[in-house]
Parts: sequence; C-alpha cells; structure tokens
Amino acid sequence: MDDEKRLIAQEAPHLRRFAVALTRDSDRADDLVQDALERALRKHRSWRQTGSLRSWLFKILYRTYLNGQQRRRLERDSAEQLKRDASTTTPANQDGRVEVLNVAAAIEYLPADQREVVLLCGLEGLSYDEAAYVTGVRVGTIKSRLYRGREALYALRHGEGARDARRAR
Repeated sequence: MDDEKRLIAQEAPHLRRFAVALTRDSDRADDLVQDALERALRKHRSWRQTGSLRSWLFKILYRTYLNGQQRRRLERDSAEQLKRDASTTTPANQDGRVEVLNVAAAIEYLPADQREVVLLCGLEGLSYDEAAYVTGVRVGTIKSRLYRGREALYALRHGEGARDARRAR
C-alpha cells in the first residue's frame, strides 16, 4: 500500500496541471485533484496492477470533473475573467509567455470534447489508448477529436480565425 501511495503521490503534479486546464481556475483545480486523490486512495484495490496507474488516476480525475461540472455552470464566467486578467498583465517582452497565453486562449475556442483530448494527448502526453480509457470513448474517436482540435488550433494561430476553427468542428 505504501508503494501505491508513493506512486499516486508522484502523479499529483500531472493531475493538477490537467485539472487546471479543465477547470480554468487553480482553486477549483486543487479541490478537484484532492477529491480525485481521495477517491483513488479509497479505491486503490480497484486498480488493476496490469494497467497504467497514471491513466487510472486521470480517469478518476476526469470522472470527478464531469460529475462536478453538472453541479457548477460557473466555468464560463471564470474562463472569461481569466482571459481578461491574462490580456492585461502580459509583459510585452515575454515572447514565450505571450505564445503560451495565445495558445491557451486558442484552446478556449475548441469544443469541450476536442479541448479535453488535446490537453490529454498534447499537454499530458497520454497515448491514444490512455486518452480513450480516461474519456470512455473509442481510440478512433480520440484520433478524430485530436485531429479536428489540432486543425482548429492551427487555424486560430495562423490568422484564419475562430470562424474557420468552428468549421473544423
């Protein structure tokens, strides 16, 4: 059990990063990670040693997020506030930071299913199989959502605009 606790604790930063991307709010992300880790520690016996602990934890976090999302519809308001804050506090000489903020803003235009897959595969580095396991959809659906999400991000980042990105959906 101690080894499992240690392995679970090692995944906490990855879970938090994904939670922040999902919730767009660091306080809600911390709560989400805590709830997911609590659930994982309670149900550690249900993890199959043959499967990936990381994808099992991501699935718990993702399902916890989906359950909480039904109770809270304030996500849109906090995302708008984060966009306003980010656009007013970005220093002009921070090119890397500006690029990250631009990509983060572009991700906001993606539909939720595409955004989640882009975050899981692109940011967190999960394989198609692991992302399919986390989201509960087929690998082909993951590949399709990832392709459409990347195409929409490319369109947004290269001046083709949100209108063209919406067509990629």
